[in-house]
This record gives sequence, C-alpha cells and structure tokens, in this order.
Amino acid sequence: MNEIRQKVLAFRDERGWKKYHSEKDLAISISLEASELLENFQWRTSDEAVSEARQNIKEEMADILIYLVQLADKMEIDLEEEVLRKLAKNAIKYPVNRIEETSK
Repeated sequence: MNEIRQKVLAFRDERGWKKYHSEKDLAISISLEASELLENFQWRTSDEAVSEARQNIKEEMADILIYLVQLADKMEIDLEEEVLRKLAKNAIKYPVNRIEETSK
C-alpha cells in the first residue's frame, strides 16, 4: 500500500494538483468514479459486464483508489491502519460461526 500511496501522491504533486483537492471535492470524485464503475454493470448481468467491460472496470476501480489515497492523505488518515481496524470491528460484528449458521 505504501508504494501505491507514494506513486499517487508523487503524480499529484508533480502536476501541482494538491491545491485543488479539498476533502469535499475528493469525496465527490470518489462518488463519481464509483458511479462510472456502476455504469459498466447497468443493464447487464455481472458475467456480461465483466466479460465486455473488464478493462474499463479495472480502470474505474483504480480511479476510485487513487482518489481515496489522496483523500486519506489530505485528512492525514493511515488507510492501511483504518482498514485493519475496520476488519477487526467487522470480525466482532460478523463472527464466522454466525455466518455459517445463517447460510445453512
């Protein structure tokens, strides 16, 4: 994750874009890119979307991550740490044995 973070921020900084990236605008951009990701699936089955638009899906996923990394940087959030925290929280909320019981 650190290599991706460094490359994303270097790309942004080399172009002088940081001054244009407010938290609000980065959050909006994440939402817009997520909508572009969803557009690949509109009116298609999952199988159709993946087979017909796989490259575009990958690019939209990358765009989302790029904006998310920039938002985390702007807000001084360690994304890796927060993901691990959230997984631990979800493990308590959704224990393995509970999922096994409900899927029977």
